[in-house]
Amino acid sequence: MGSLWETSAKLQAPPHDASSPTMARRRSRGPASGAGRSRRRRAGAGGPRLRRALWLVALAAGLALGFETARLDQIVRDRFEGRLFRVPSKVLSAPVVVATGLDAEALDLEGTLARLGYRPHAAEEPLPPGRYVRRGTRLRIHRRPVDHPTRPEPALEAELELAGARIEAIRDARGRALGVLMLEPELVGAYYGPDRAQRELVRVGELPPHVVDAVLAVEDQRFFEHGGVDVFRILGALLANLRSGRVIQGGSTLTQQLVKNFFLTPERSLTRKVQEAWMSLLVEARYEKSAILEAYLNEIYLGQRGATAVHGVGEASRLYFGKDARELSPAEAALLAATINNPNGRSPFRFPEEARARRDLVLEMMGAQGRLEPALVAAAQSEPLGLAPLTPEPREARYFLDYLQRQLPEFYAADALTSEGLRIYSTLDLQLQRLAARAIREGLEQLERDFPRLARGPQRLEACLVALRPQTGEVLALVGGRDYGRSQFDRCTQARRPVGSAFKPFVYAAALEPIVGGPAITLASWLDDSPLRVATPSGPWQPDNFDHTFHGRVPVGEALALSLNAATARLGQQVGVERIADVARRLGIESPLPAVPSLALGAADVAPLELALAYATLANGGVRPGLRAFEDVVDAEGARVERQPIRGERVLDPGTAFLVTQLLAGVVDRGTGRPARAAGLRGPLAGKTGTTNDEYDTWFAGYTPDLAVVVWVGFDAPRSLGLAASRVALPIWARFVRDATGGEIAGRFEAPREVELVDVDPETGALALAGCPRHQPTWFVRGTAPRETCPGFEVAFPGVDDARRAWGGLRERAERRRGWLRRLFGIDD
Repeated sequence: MGSLWETSAKLQAPPHDASSPTMARRRSRGPASGAGRSRRRRAGAGGPRLRRALWLVALAAGLALGFETARLDQIVRDRFEGRLFRVPSKVLSAPVVVATGLDAEALDLEGTLARLGYRPHAAEEPLPPGRYVRRGTRLRIHRRPVDHPTRPEPALEAELELAGARIEAIRDARGRALGVLMLEPELVGAYYGPDRAQRELVRVGELPPHVVDAVLAVEDQRFFEHGGVDVFRILGALLANLRSGRVIQGGSTLTQQLVKNFFLTPERSLTRKVQEAWMSLLVEARYEKSAILEAYLNEIYLGQRGATAVHGVGEASRLYFGKDARELSPAEAALLAATINNPNGRSPFRFPEEARARRDLVLEMMGAQGRLEPALVAAAQSEPLGLAPLTPEPREARYFLDYLQRQLPEFYAADALTSEGLRIYSTLDLQLQRLAARAIREGLEQLERDFPRLARGPQRLEACLVALRPQTGEVLALVGGRDYGRSQFDRCTQARRPVGSAFKPFVYAAALEPIVGGPAITLASWLDDSPLRVATPSGPWQPDNFDHTFHGRVPVGEALALSLNAATARLGQQVGVERIADVARRLGIESPLPAVPSLALGAADVAPLELALAYATLANGGVRPGLRAFEDVVDAEGARVERQPIRGERVLDPGTAFLVTQLLAGVVDRGTGRPARAAGLRGPLAGKTGTTNDEYDTWFAGYTPDLAVVVWVGFDAPRSLGLAASRVALPIWARFVRDATGGEIAGRFEAPREVELVDVDPETGALALAGCPRHQPTWFVRGTAPRETCPGFEVAFPGVDDARRAWGGLRERAERRRGWLRRLFGIDD
C-alpha cells in the first residue's frame, strides 16, 4: 500500500524546489498520513477475520456443548430407561407358626414379634395391627395380613393363654379355639452386590400423601415449579450462608440430589457442579415429575443396618418402624424426612432427642407450607418416636443361604440374585433354625465341659444338623457347622463322612421288602449273632460287636435295637450287597456305595442331607419327596415368577417302610436310642445311632411323623472321639427335637393297609392262637404272617387241624371281603 501512495505523490507533485522547507515538511507529513490510512485499512480488514474467528470459536463451543449434552443425555437415558436400581433379592422364611403345646420361651416368641416389627401396646383396646399386649398369662396379638404367595392370611386378632412358658390355648377375638396362629415370614437374609445396599422399591402413587409432603417440605419446596435448577433456592442459600459466615444451607434441588447420587462422584468442584445442573435440566426435560420423585424416594440413603446401607423410604420404613411404607403416619414420615440430611448423625436410634427435635421442625414446616393441618401437626408432635426394636441382620441361617444360592442357579443367574429385587419364599423355619443352632452350640459346649480332651488340640469339635419335613421334602433347618464366621464349609451338604450303623436300616429294609418268593425276614424272625468270617479280595473280614460280645440267636428287632454288627452283617450276606445298595439309592443316597460286605455296617461316605432324605422317605411311608429349599419366587412387581412344586416318588413298599419304622421305634424304646426317651421325648419316635470305627464319626438319624432330623458330630480331620453316638450326637438331636415339639410329639406312625397285626409266639415266631402260652402282637406285610401254630398247640387242642382249616377259611373270606370293599368303594374295612 505504501508504494502505491508514493507513486501517486510523484505524479501530482508541483515543480517546487525539493530543498525548500515547505516541501520538506510536506514530504515528512506525506508518508505519515499514508501510514495512518494504511493502518486504518488493515484494521478494517481485520474486523471480518475477528468475527469469523469468533464465529468459529462459538461454533466449536456449540458443537462441544452439543456433543457433551448428547453424551450426558445418553447417560441419563441409559439409567432411567434401563434398570434404575440394583436391588438385592431377599430370602424370607416360611410363615412363623405358633401352636398350642409349644414352649413360648424356647421359640423366643416375643423376640420373633420384635423382629417382625410388632410393638408392645399400652392399652388393650383398641389394639392396632402390628401391636401386642401382655397381661399376666394372656398375650394378645393383632396380626397383620400375611403376604405369602401360597398361604396368604387376612389380619387377625388372637389371644394366647400361657401356663408358664407353655402355650395352652389360642383363640380368636370371638373366643373360638384356633390351635395354630400363623405370623408373617421373617427375613432370612439377602444376596447383595458389591455395594451391599438394601432397598425395598415403592411406587409414589401408593404412598400416603404426607410421605411425599414431608420430603418436599424440607428438601425442595418448589419441586413442582422449577425445571431442575432453582435459582431462587440458590440465591436464598447463598444469602443465608453469607449471613452466617459458614455453609448452613444447600441450594440443590431434589433433582440435583438425585443426579449427584445416580451419575456423579462425590468430588466437590465447579466442573462437577456444572455437570450436575446441566444433567438436572436434562432429567427434568425428559421425565415426568412423578418419575423423578419416585426415583429419589427409592434412592436416598437413610441409615445403616449393621454392614448394610439402607436406601429408600421403603427399606427405611422397615428399619425404623417395622412396617410397610404405605402404612406410615405423618409423624413417622416426618422422622424419615428429618434424617435425609444426616442419616447417621441424626439417627433416631443413637440420638433420639435430636431426631425428635428435627422431626418436629419438619412437621412445623409442613404446617407452615399448608401441607398438614395445624391440628394434625400438633397431634404428630405429641407422639413418641415409636421406633421398632433395632434387630441385627439375621445371622442364624447363613449356611442355609449358601445352600439355597447353590440351588438357585438352576433358575436364575447369579447377577439376577443381586440386582433384580426378587423375593424368595424359602422353606426355612427360622424358629427351628434358631433351635438347631442353639442345640449344636450348647451341645458341643457341654461335651467339652464333660470331656475336656475334646477341646484340646488345634481342631475344634464340629457338628451339623439338618431337619426335613418328610411329606414335602422341605428343608426346615440347616446348620452346617459350629461357627459360620470361622468356617463357611457346610458339613450337612458338602461333607461326606463314614455313616456307620446309621446305614443299617437300609439292610433291614432290603430284607423285609416283599419280592418273588417272599421277604428274607419278617419282624417275627430271629437272626444269628455269632462270629462271622467273610473272604474278600483284601483278606478275611470279621465284623465284631461294639461290646466285643456275641449274643447268639436274637430276635430281628433286638438285632437292630442293640446295633449288633455280626447279626446285621450275616443278614447283609443273605440279602446281597446289590439289593442293599439299590434300596439305599432309592431312598435318597446318591454318594457312591462300595460293593463290599462291610457296606451292611455303613462302610460308605454319605452327606448328612442325603441320610436325612433317606430317613424322611421311611417316615413318609416309602415315598421319597423331592428336596425343596424354596416354595415361590416373586419379582419386584409382586408377580410370581417361579414355584417349586411338591414332588414325590414311590420307591419302597409302604408296608416295608412301616415295618422299618417299627424296628427304629424299638431302637429308641429299648436300644441304643434310649437316651432320647430319657431326655423327655414322649410320643411316636424312630431313629438310629451311628458310630464308626475308632469313633471318628458319630451320628443320630431319626424322625417323628412330621420331622426327620440328622445330627453328625466329629472333627473335620478324623480324630477319635472315644465316645459312642448315644453320648455325642444323640443328646444334641434330642435337645433339638424336644425344643421343637415341646417334648410331646403329636400324631402317630399310621399303619398302611398293606400291613396287618398278628399275634405270634415270640420264642418261635409261629402263629399264636388262643391256646398258645405266649402272645406278642407283631406287624406283617399282608400275606407274610406265619401259618404254623406254636409248638404244643396240637396236643393242647385235639382237632387242631380242623381249627387251623377254620382259621385259614376265616382269613381267606376276610381277604375276599376286604378286596370286594376296596374295589367297590376304594376303602378297606
